[in-house]
Amino acid sequence: MPATSKNTRLSRRSLLAAAAGLALGGCGVPAAYVEPRDRAGRDLSSRDKALDFANWPLYIDTDGEDTSKRPTLDAFSERTGVSVRYTEDINDNDEFFGKISPALMNHQETGRDLIVISDWMAARFVRLGWVQEMDRDRQPNVARYLDPQLRTPGFDEGRRHSVPWQSGITGIAYNRRKLGREIKHTQDLWADDLRGKVTLLSGLDESFGLLMQGNGVDITRWTADDFHTMCDQVEKLVRQKHIRRFTGNDYIKDLSTGDVLACQAYSGDVIQLQADNPDIAFVVPEEGAELWAESLMIPNLARHKRNAEALVDYYYEPEVAAELAAWVNYVCPVPAARDVLADSKDEDLAALAEDPLIFPDDAMRKRLAIARDITSVERTGFAKRWNSIVGL
Repeated sequence: MPATSKNTRLSRRSLLAAAAGLALGGCGVPAAYVEPRDRAGRDLSSRDKALDFANWPLYIDTDGEDTSKRPTLDAFSERTGVSVRYTEDINDNDEFFGKISPALMNHQETGRDLIVISDWMAARFVRLGWVQEMDRDRQPNVARYLDPQLRTPGFDEGRRHSVPWQSGITGIAYNRRKLGREIKHTQDLWADDLRGKVTLLSGLDESFGLLMQGNGVDITRWTADDFHTMCDQVEKLVRQKHIRRFTGNDYIKDLSTGDVLACQAYSGDVIQLQADNPDIAFVVPEEGAELWAESLMIPNLARHKRNAEALVDYYYEPEVAAELAAWVNYVCPVPAARDVLADSKDEDLAALAEDPLIFPDDAMRKRLAIARDITSVERTGFAKRWNSIVGL
């Protein structure tokens, strides 16, 4: 996959919350909540073999010679007869929230049967009752193959409303040769020889987990005190000019040019960076790193719920998951796909099976944790504090 493609897609994880999204998520807006009995629409799946699927740009496999063709999606249509209207409709979680929230809060159709959003935003949709439960009896592959570490997020007990599309790790990337030493701990970022050569992610939801873990916090149950301690630390580092700046995915360029020697980074980015520069290393600190997911969800009143459930389950077939993982290079939510790639006669594909950034080994998994999400009550105050540090 070309580096330009990956970098374009990853920008979604690093944009700050838009005012509209924060306002609604922050105050809860009780009137926007949809009761379970009002979430299902008339399902036309049995007679209308169609499906509207909204995803992020460049987040699905494409044909090497014709990028308009999507092999795994085309194979699904050939097998089931369901035509999929696939749109790259999501560029930022909060922007997309603002796009479809008027319909959802007013009990109207969104025109989409399946969407992919980051789990911290998915938590907001679940709290507001804006997505439907999936019928797991119709999804045996999900029930069988979903990564156990991703099965029980705090916001969605039993993953009833969401299924991971892809997963990833927020850790540390650094230039091993230029730095001249290894980084093993988050605290290593604050060493004197890195003054002015470190960047952190600007997005609150993207950045706080790893930084808290560096302080020894269990991010599955962090507290407000943990958050403010972390902010105090980062504020001091900003005053000392130790932190060069806060970034979106443009840290990739800084790291490549050597302007930055170490930074918060996403695992999927680093796989591509390493292909161009083997001196770039990615580390899951000994204190731990954050495991996250971006998940498939079925909005309220979707017209093709059963078709959407079938597509979700299709992507949990190990062979299909392997084909997708080989293209996107993120943590695959279907561990069984590893064996499929390992058995490939293609050496490059077989090598992916051994990449811990796609299939984390047991040692790495012990250091990965899913952060509890920021609640609606906490969000406004925490975002205000963080944005004041970042400079927004």
